[in-house]
Amino acid sequence: MSVSHRTSVASLTIVIPALNEEEAIAGTIERCLAAREQIKAAAGLAEVEIIVVSDGSTDRTAEIARGFAAVKVIEFVTNRGYGAAIQEGWRQGSGTLLGFLDADGTCDPRYFAEMSRIAHRDSADVVLGTRMGPGSRMPRLRRLGNRVYALLLGFLCGRRVTDTASGMRVVRRDSLHHLYPLPHGLHFTPAMSARALLNNLRVIEIPMSYEERIGRSKLNVLRDGVRFLRAIGAGVLSYSPERPFLAGFVVCMLVTAMLAASPTEFYLANRRLEEWMVYRFVVCYVLVSFGLLLLLATTLVHRMALLTPRRSEAIGFWPSVVAGVFSGRFLYVTILLLLGLSGSFLWPGLVEYATTRHVSLHWSRLLAGAFSLSAAFQVVIFALLLNVISVWGAQRDYAEADAGAAPQRRDLL
Repeated sequence: MSVSHRTSVASLTIVIPALNEEEAIAGTIERCLAAREQIKAAAGLAEVEIIVVSDGSTDRTAEIARGFAAVKVIEFVTNRGYGAAIQEGWRQGSGTLLGFLDADGTCDPRYFAEMSRIAHRDSADVVLGTRMGPGSRMPRLRRLGNRVYALLLGFLCGRRVTDTASGMRVVRRDSLHHLYPLPHGLHFTPAMSARALLNNLRVIEIPMSYEERIGRSKLNVLRDGVRFLRAIGAGVLSYSPERPFLAGFVVCMLVTAMLAASPTEFYLANRRLEEWMVYRFVVCYVLVSFGLLLLLATTLVHRMALLTPRRSEAIGFWPSVVAGVFSGRFLYVTILLLLGLSGSFLWPGLVEYATTRHVSLHWSRLLAGAFSLSAAFQVVIFALLLNVISVWGAQRDYAEADAGAAPQRRDLL
């Protein structure tokens, strides 16, 4: 972070999204107000602003919040969603640091002191409170779900956080452009975690206490769990699709190797194949075809990503290797090799049919030839798409160069 960021006058906006939280909202606001001076002193902040967003509440939530003169209240007429409430509070807030916590009394606002200090003084883009410590009173089912999401996100991103859906965070306002757009629902938090990690933002966790909520939970474990998974998947596919593609390729190859081991061993020993092995051959055919498709997709998205500025700098070693292999002369050598293999497998059958109108070609040669021909067509189409991307890239470079030269031409005139 630059020196100007560290020395500028910083402030914190705390947003409290609330949907029918009349039992807990007063206590949450009071704790936030009581923690303001501690937060300012610990992080060196000039101001701490508190905004309550009533997300279509039909109870006394907004009325109770309006009773606190030091708190700004935003009211949605209808329910827009947890993420929408937070983002609207951030939009209307003035803080250089942006925080939020749930209105249900589960989180202690005093943790904003350390979180803001880390964000302001230690150059962290996102600081989140992890609820996974030994003192947490999170329900077991939700704790298990959070661990699963954390493991999945860590595998797909190559980085991990222990609590992907933490409801208490601090974000630098000037880091929002790396995170937006974010969803409006409860999957706002896992989507933010995924995009922060995939964009190589500096994410720091601090342990915090977590109490049982006041009132009824709005979280549906099954429905929102699926949304969390979709949010994580969408983030990975948007910012680092090579990882799942390569993982899928590896899985396909491992399963193929296991299925093909026994027929291969039998053939080497007896120089023949038995009829029952056709089923394994068909499954291997499908798996290898799918694996090749994933490998080509890895290279394709790698090249497409170079056309957009919204791209993580750390692409990874293996995606770069794959992209390097499937380019240039090797690509055309691969096409010729696959066509040659297809011809060697199928040519005897074609000659036999042309002369006798009958084919006695063994099914193993037919499957091998069909796969080689299909793979060759896949690579040909892939090569055409790469040429399209190259043309687009050249057009973009020309447009940028022309836009840069236009002011110079006007000066000459």
